[in-house]
Amino acid sequence: MTKEFKQEIMQKYARTANDTGSPEVQIALLTERINHLTEHLRTHKKDHHSRRGLFLMIGKRRGLLDYLIKTDIERYRAIIKDLGIRK
Repeated sequence: MTKEFKQEIMQKYARTANDTGSPEVQIALLTERINHLTEHLRTHKKDHHSRRGLFLMIGKRRGLLDYLIKTDIERYRAIIKDLGIRK
């Protein structure tokens, strides 16, 4: 993921101008990394080290989504709809 692409994602999901740590931004960045790694694993089926990293990222994203459900359900619904994440 290039620096420019990362900045673009941050600008799209940021709540304020310099927001880099809100759950929405973190979830969007993790989703992009998960999608990229999923494509990698489709061609490299025996790359178990990367598979473990993928599972850790999915768990981290799930934790952030759970936090978002508890704090603001509307923001949760908006982010999963926008990113196309299954519940």
